[in-house]
Amino acid sequence: MSISRRSLLWGGTSLVSVVTLGRLTVYKPAVAQTGVVNVYSSRHYDSDKQLFQRFTQLTGIRVNVLEGRDDELIERIRSEGSNSPADILFTVDAGRLWRAQEAGIFQPVNSPILTRSIPGSLREPGNHWFGFTRRARVIMYNKERVQPGEIATYEELADPKWRGQVLIRSSRNVYNQSLVGALIRHLGEGRTERWARGLAQNLARPPQGGDTDQIRAAAAGAGSLAVSNTYYLIRLLKSPKPEDRQAGEKMGIIFPNQNSWGTHVNISGAGMIQTAPNRRNALRFLEFLATREAQTVLADGNNEYPAVPGVPIDPILAGFGSFKADPVNASVFGRNNALALKITDRAGWA
Repeated sequence: MSISRRSLLWGGTSLVSVVTLGRLTVYKPAVAQTGVVNVYSSRHYDSDKQLFQRFTQLTGIRVNVLEGRDDELIERIRSEGSNSPADILFTVDAGRLWRAQEAGIFQPVNSPILTRSIPGSLREPGNHWFGFTRRARVIMYNKERVQPGEIATYEELADPKWRGQVLIRSSRNVYNQSLVGALIRHLGEGRTERWARGLAQNLARPPQGGDTDQIRAAAAGAGSLAVSNTYYLIRLLKSPKPEDRQAGEKMGIIFPNQNSWGTHVNISGAGMIQTAPNRRNALRFLEFLATREAQTVLADGNNEYPAVPGVPIDPILAGFGSFKADPVNASVFGRNNALALKITDRAGWA
């Protein structure tokens, strides 16, 4: 197995061990370890590692982190079975959390702290997983080509008015699958498929790249509208590269559907593994993620919105303004994932 390992030091003490995932393998039978929690994470932010160090400082519980891609981590836990040392899966997008739940990976967590702190729409109804940051998927527009008010809803992305003007990444991207899953909830299958067909006809180019690429292309005039999570624009605005900041400054933001169900909001989140050997430590870890201190670090680390109400947000993010969020439970995105893929395939959205 190909593995690289490094230790993060704070005050001379090794607090967090990080392992980068190589080939899948099966561990020897897992046993509980005193003062340890094992986290499988697809989040690769330095702020997360600093947060885990803080958890160790407060509790004495060392955090072992195995990093990898979402689907790899889910498959690894499945292949390890009852031998898995994993206590926590920490990943992005409700669709992926739902996949893990469907694979039987999570167990329900009974925690008054979590159910009191995390809004009901951001946690699975059976408490198998919890959202710890929020990420709004919005419409961005080139200020030189579009006037505020010209578009106000996701549905309008399919209007022939925008033929050849829409930039969005592939329908195979889980962020878009979750967006389509939300639209299925609100519009129904038939209307959502007509919407996806109209969107595909309005594309400025075949889908390519990530959200940042859509923003850059819209800023350069390759199209007028880009669909993206808000934090990608903030990354450009905070970039040390002048060309990135200039691209970001050309773009405005629309929070869609403010007069109907609200803007689509996804999450990054975590749950406790069904076979977790260190359940008490895992529960303390999850509850720590809901504290005001942890929420601030998690949200600021990727310029996201915290899950817990009342926690301050990044000044640039705050400058985008407040908005009405879609209150639908995040588990709906995952439940509708398979249908969303069928719809986008039939609609010709690659």
